[in-house]
Amino acid sequence: MSHSHLLAPLIKLLRNTTLIVFSIISIDLLAETKVIVLGSGTPNPDPNRGGSAYAVLVNDQAYLVDFGPGIVRSASSLSPTWGGEFEELEVKNLEYAFLTHIHSDHSAGLSDLILTPWVLGRERPLKLFGPPQLAKMAANIQIAYEDDINYRINGSQPSNSEGYKTLFNENKEGVIFKDSNVTVRAFRVNHGELADSYGYSFITDDKKIVFSGDTAISDVLIEEARGADVLVHEVFSEEGFQKKTEDWKKYHKAHHTSSLEVGLIANMVKPKKLVLSHILFWGASKESILDDVKLNFKGETILAEDQMVIN
Repeated sequence: MSHSHLLAPLIKLLRNTTLIVFSIISIDLLAETKVIVLGSGTPNPDPNRGGSAYAVLVNDQAYLVDFGPGIVRSASSLSPTWGGEFEELEVKNLEYAFLTHIHSDHSAGLSDLILTPWVLGRERPLKLFGPPQLAKMAANIQIAYEDDINYRINGSQPSNSEGYKTLFNENKEGVIFKDSNVTVRAFRVNHGELADSYGYSFITDDKKIVFSGDTAISDVLIEEARGADVLVHEVFSEEGFQKKTEDWKKYHKAHHTSSLEVGLIANMVKPKKLVLSHILFWGASKESILDDVKLNFKGETILAEDQMVIN
């Protein structure tokens, strides 16, 4: 007696179950990329907001964007050594860093990023990507700390002779880096007279993440950011801006983006998540900035905080 009429529904069920299982596995494998806000601040020394710094985490690798004051300790606070969950943020694992521009609130953590991970065990050079001035910064840090480096290498302290070194790659417009995890594109933005100012797109298997760097409204940014899953964009409060003196108004209008303008940009780009960072409050509230954005952009908007994890 044939039981094929009974087996057929069972085989179909097993096939469907297998498809569901593989679908879940595939989704899980693709749900790897995260953005970590390591520093959401500005030159203003807010003790709760470090200098500009972010990490893109994908497949257990961290890629840093900017390295403002406090970046190493901010990353370390999220590592298992200090109670966090991200092994890739153990300081000895910090190996790739991309700089948007040379301003000190974005770059003053470079000496810490070069030296501290090496002291704690990094055995490979730090790979640096950015404007041409970054090469001089890194070289001069090596000179400034020459005695310290020599003492650690030649003294009794366990050390290696590679981890304090840097490998510099000068930005060009277009793809500047690619490995099995991510493709990184650099594009020039409109940061006043500072011509060597860049934004970045990080494209992984599951996400497109765009960082504006410091910029006024930028047509190039708008084109690059279309279709982004996450757009991290700088912002200043329009309410606070109105209280500034005319000379500062002129400066900020040429170099940065207001809370009203960010909403207009996001409405054109339509990112799945808009993350506002490098925040100039000037006495305004968080709600004031978010309300300005919402006038033109109805999508998900997040006001960055240090150590924030964005999936």
